[in-house]
Amino acid sequence: MIKYDLQFFAKDGPGGQKTEPATPKKLNDARKKGQVAKSKDLTGAAILLAFFLILKFYVGNMGKQFISSFNETYSRIGDLSGTSIEFDSIGVFFANIMRENVIDILLMLLPILAVGFVLAFVVDIVQVRWRPTTEPMKPKLEKFSPINGIKRLFNIKTIVEFIKHLAVLAICIIVTYNKLKDQIGIIFNLYEVTLRQAIASMGDLIISLGITISVIYFIIGVADFIFEKWKFKNDMKMTKQELKDEWKDTEGNPDVKSKQRRRMQEASRRRMIQAIPDADVVITNPTHFAVALKYEPDSGRAPVVTAKGEDYLAQKIKEKAKECGVEIVENKPLARMLYYNVDLEAEIPQELYQAVAEVLAFVWKLKNKI
Repeated sequence: MIKYDLQFFAKDGPGGQKTEPATPKKLNDARKKGQVAKSKDLTGAAILLAFFLILKFYVGNMGKQFISSFNETYSRIGDLSGTSIEFDSIGVFFANIMRENVIDILLMLLPILAVGFVLAFVVDIVQVRWRPTTEPMKPKLEKFSPINGIKRLFNIKTIVEFIKHLAVLAICIIVTYNKLKDQIGIIFNLYEVTLRQAIASMGDLIISLGITISVIYFIIGVADFIFEKWKFKNDMKMTKQELKDEWKDTEGNPDVKSKQRRRMQEASRRRMIQAIPDADVVITNPTHFAVALKYEPDSGRAPVVTAKGEDYLAQKIKEKAKECGVEIVENKPLARMLYYNVDLEAEIPQELYQAVAEVLAFVWKLKNKI
């Protein structure tokens, strides 16, 4: 006969099919490695949409600032033409002008850059929540392997990304064509208006076109994010064997834990057997249960259960009690009540005071203690 393993024919390898949802531990480990459900297109689309919206409401102010800076620069150059300045001084003069112009441009662009940075940060947090990790930045040898690089170029994910970007580009071209087709008359009549009017018209057209494309791109980004969430959840699924292995790693091997429980039980039994010589009485079922009680009148406490056991352990308790001369009293209801309702080293409840007192009185009478 030829032995074979049916798991060899499973869809996803030796562990079987990945049918189980990912555990919190696996999701947490994946997050530490930088593996999260995230859409780069959604972030880019949000930034692009914010950029054109800011331009729509801020471009007029930017234009005024630019014209003011332009006029100031050329007025200073005009003042320079009527004076005699050395060549080195001219270089310093123009360097100062360039520095001031760069600062002016940066100040004009600062609101746009700030909004873009904050928006990118917020969109990422909305997608994956705030939990930074440096794991993806760690150098790995496989990243420098040309074979792995070729594999990354021609894997399914790269091909899907390429097709997706082609689709986005095609949509942008179609939208741009339809938008320009509707505005073709205005474009052809730009030579009949002033330069400022032409710039304003072209600016409005570009901003309107940019907002339209950004909204479409944003919708695509939302759809891509939903797809990435679904794909990530599906990729993170686990086989039943992986669940068992993870449980062993986190909770410990069942065989080891069983051995530990047995050792703890044996130690507890030894302690109980060692405490029997100090007991005042052992109350039995008589064959199934045995409970040892100790009472110290001067302690101010009720009688305490120092040992209890069932079947085999009950027999051991009775044997030890006989060996040490501890009285054994048969009381079936009381033995069952004590065994099931009182823990080791715990005082008996008030409801059992009368019954236990009668047993202790009987024992003390036998030993001539009263």
